[in-house]
Amino acid sequence: MSQVKSNKKFKWALDFNQKTRTQTTELPSPPGYSQSTNASYTETSRDTDSNLLLIKKLWDVALGPLKQVPMNLFIMYMAGNSISIFPIMMVGMLIVRPVKALFATQSTFKMVEGTQATGQKFVYFIGNIVNILLALYKCQSMGLLPTHSSDWLAFEEPQTRVEHIGGGLSLI
Repeated sequence: MSQVKSNKKFKWALDFNQKTRTQTTELPSPPGYSQSTNASYTETSRDTDSNLLLIKKLWDVALGPLKQVPMNLFIMYMAGNSISIFPIMMVGMLIVRPVKALFATQSTFKMVEGTQATGQKFVYFIGNIVNILLALYKCQSMGLLPTHSSDWLAFEEPQTRVEHIGGGLSLI
């Protein structure tokens, strides 16, 4: 009785033990697949793909400091020109981060080689210099940079202000 049940085939059951006509014939390839493209994909094309990905990633690293410039401008605007702890910390971070990045340029680009290495390092260097210049501009606008001779010499008279601005009105 149990053999009768096992021999009985259901419509939805698949028997993988028996060879059928569909298993011996070759199925057509799926759409988009061709034997020639699979055969032409060799180790050299894999190497070029990985090199292209590496070059793209390194260009993203090189352009990183330049991508930070708009955010740094916004932070500088929001910090204001008053001399308090928050703007001083922002200016300090605007100076310290690019300087650290400039000292770590070799470790950042340790895998770079080839014709684009010089260009990537140059763009990275320029981006960090731009961020340092923004921080120095912020220091100058806050009055932290010694730009007058009275800042350096004790016997010089301090610069006198011609006008004072308070609340959007010019007070002479």
